Amino acid sequence: MDDRHLVEEKLSSEELVKGHFLHAYRDIVRLPNGTTTSREYIVHPGAVMIVPLLEDAEGGVRLVLERQFRYPVGQVMIEFPAGKVDSGEDLQLCAQRELLEETGYTASQWSHAGVLHPVISYSTEFIDIWFARGMTPGQRQLDHGEFLDVFTATPTELLQWCRDGLITDGKTLTAALWLQNFLSGAWLLNWHPAATPGQAG
Repeated sequence: MDDRHLVEEKLSSEELVKGHFLHAYRDIVRLPNGTTTSREYIVHPGAVMIVPLLEDAEGGVRLVLERQFRYPVGQVMIEFPAGKVDSGEDLQLCAQRELLEETGYTASQWSHAGVLHPVISYSTEFIDIWFARGMTPGQRQLDHGEFLDVFTATPTELLQWCRDGLITDGKTLTAALWLQNFLSGAWLLNWHPAATPGQAG
């Protein structure tokens, strides 16, 4: 499919704000009809999200979730574990690190589900979606100043909370879609062992 009739061409770029990990820019772009306009957007380093599956011997599944206060919206939100990618960090190793730091769990099996772009209108942010199973509990390693509760729920409870508006976090809603299709057998996951720094791609 030829998209050239939709593409905008960057003519100039101005940095507006340089924060701790977000940069805001204003670009001047040429539109497909030849006119110009401005585009303001945030450059984000990217993130990962993990859907941790606690499986029992009878085939039941519980999910590891978090409750965390999110300052911009002023609410405690229910979310799957997630976190920012460090510069140059392998995405699976980042997912493994964030799962351990935030929940204390390590997982023996991992599967990459896909990529989410949560705010395409004003940010470069992407979120890499990972599933984890074969869980072993351990000690959390929260960052200084990080406060969150870890709890478990069934897939049915998660989907009810999504339906009822108790979960409004976009990445968690996307993960619920993946989870529902995985559990039904409609979408397959390719599982592989946890990575080590030397094995990471």
